[in-house]
Amino acid sequence: MTACSCSNEVSEKILKMMAESGAHLTGHFKLTSGLHSDNYMQCALMLRYPKYAAYAGAELAKLLEPYKPEFILSPALGGLIIGHEVARALDVPFLFTERVDGEMRLKRFPHPGALRFALVEDVCTTGKSSREAARILADGGAVWAASGCIVDRRAADCMPEWDLKSLVKVCFANYSPEDCPLCREGLPLVKPGSRPDAK
Repeated sequence: MTACSCSNEVSEKILKMMAESGAHLTGHFKLTSGLHSDNYMQCALMLRYPKYAAYAGAELAKLLEPYKPEFILSPALGGLIIGHEVARALDVPFLFTERVDGEMRLKRFPHPGALRFALVEDVCTTGKSSREAARILADGGAVWAASGCIVDRRAADCMPEWDLKSLVKVCFANYSPEDCPLCREGLPLVKPGSRPDAK
């Protein structure tokens, strides 16, 4: 499939970093959403290089700064590096949620109270992990002020009302398991994400 990205210098640079680091994979993948695809954006392969992580964090911070977040929140595991880099660029604290017995929780930190936060993720396909993480904080009284990611790969009909800031927008086909042409071809299925299998 062909990627369609925002036609600007930052998007082009991020796509170049993804290519150079081997972060854009092709094959037969099970996404964390449970959908299948022939493309996978493994941002960890790009973020393993500190200079790439710093660049992405600084650029994403510029998009989120107008919303004046008082801390950054990311879901583990994918959002950890980029969330920390965004927080560094904005000079605000960084918190993360993680799964405990299959449920997203704010395990290692006290709830910060009624502060404004920006949710930061590496790749967003359906936003399930992101929304889970944000709801924990919002339900406790924090203000979900903004959302951002490195790569937005949502389908056009997936939460179009969600104002998700991204450095790159890509358009790849996603398939339900029962309608996946890659499964019909018998291609081996790989699940590189960090979330347990979707039911």
